[in-house]
Amino acid sequence: MQSPSSIATESFSDATLAVARLEEIYERNTKFLRDRFEAYVGGEAITTRVRAYYPFVRLTTATHARLDSRLAYGFVAGPGVHETSVTRPDLFRSYLIEQIGLLIQNHGVPVEIGESAEPIPIHFAYRRDINIEAAITTSENSSVARSLRDAFDVPDLATMDDSIADGTFELQPGAPEPLSLFRAARVDYSLRRLYHYTGTDPEHFQNFVIFTNYQFYVDAFAQLCQQRLQSSEAGLDAFVAPGNVITRSAGAISGVAPARMPQMPAFHLVASGYRGITLINIGTGPSNARNVTDHVAVLRPHAWLMLGHCAGLRNTQRLGDYVLAHGYVREDHVLDRELPLWVPIPALAEMQVALEEAVEDVTGLEGFELKRLMRTGTVASVDNRNWEISGPEVIRRMSQSRAVALDMESAAIAANGYRFRVPYGTLLCVSDKPLHGEIKLAGMASEFYRRRVGQHLEIGLKALERLKQQESERLHSRKLRSFAEVAFQ
Repeated sequence: MQSPSSIATESFSDATLAVARLEEIYERNTKFLRDRFEAYVGGEAITTRVRAYYPFVRLTTATHARLDSRLAYGFVAGPGVHETSVTRPDLFRSYLIEQIGLLIQNHGVPVEIGESAEPIPIHFAYRRDINIEAAITTSENSSVARSLRDAFDVPDLATMDDSIADGTFELQPGAPEPLSLFRAARVDYSLRRLYHYTGTDPEHFQNFVIFTNYQFYVDAFAQLCQQRLQSSEAGLDAFVAPGNVITRSAGAISGVAPARMPQMPAFHLVASGYRGITLINIGTGPSNARNVTDHVAVLRPHAWLMLGHCAGLRNTQRLGDYVLAHGYVREDHVLDRELPLWVPIPALAEMQVALEEAVEDVTGLEGFELKRLMRTGTVASVDNRNWEISGPEVIRRMSQSRAVALDMESAAIAANGYRFRVPYGTLLCVSDKPLHGEIKLAGMASEFYRRRVGQHLEIGLKALERLKQQESERLHSRKLRSFAEVAFQ
């Protein structure tokens, strides 16, 4: 086995120094793998396996001492050894310093930093996807003809599951308890998927995320972000579009727009400390909603919000009315296995209050008058875009559920927020009422979008600004945590 020399495990009582050691181990080990792979492609014969490992962080406690009961994260559930492997400590530096600092503070013991037993796949030793197979295939050196897997570790999908988050993880005898929802390779997998689907590097993603299902919102968001940058608004650093096209606050532009837009393009209003806003156009359907939130979740955002259009199900609703979801009928089925239908998806008070107050601010309505424009109720999400013509059974179920609106994405986004402990909320805008003869047609839809999109987006942005003003410990509700929860947020 070719491996870099081992680094001894060391204890740290300072979170910043602990993260610096994580970076040291990670950077050295990934460089070792890159150097060996490039030599391999260049024709150097490799007769033994090449391997390097992710760093780990470990906490050992020996007491059941009760901690501050207000906390939702930052402590382990009980005595024992708790550990997780770590990737990209450069990207997660602030997050890791906070999480490790809370562990040291809340338990009064140091953490240990060392090399884990989890190998780094060669694909993940590079920051961006590289076409490794093409590099080998096109090489003129016969020595690289042997299988890549004979020399290097490659991603093992069997070990990159979400069993910790799903509560199905089975701890092996003598193994440490998990410290985080995601181990290193699972995070690395999603970091690469994010670039693939959104066209932007994970470094640009912010801690407050908006998902939408219409390009109109993207256009309005891009225009607004450019205006805020040009006004030299304090705290804003840049606006990032697909292809990592970066517009700086000073006006400088870098990057090249892609020839074709990615499947779910992302746009980022970048602020210091990742406290800006990311908007992702996820397109139509629950599969896209589940897919993108599976990957955004590894970045541990502070909140995500669905802003989109829906069918109004009540005759009293008008086109342009808002629906603030306080419950979901999950007829989309994309998370039935991971999150059974008997699991409730509760409304989160912090999100609901921020959204309602934002609607009041933007519309000028409040109290009973607000009911003229916004209704709080159940949203049903389906997996059939043509639900209107699928027969009376669907409509009967919608009536029995007391749903006031229907779409295809909101339930999946909320359910994955619940599943991955990310605060979630939904504010939809009624764009048609098919049960009452108001079907969305091209001309009518264009006028509706022109009038409502700007206001809807402004409400969403104001809601996120309100959430930013709250302490993260308050925003991350204990409703999202299980009996024996991991310590990391």
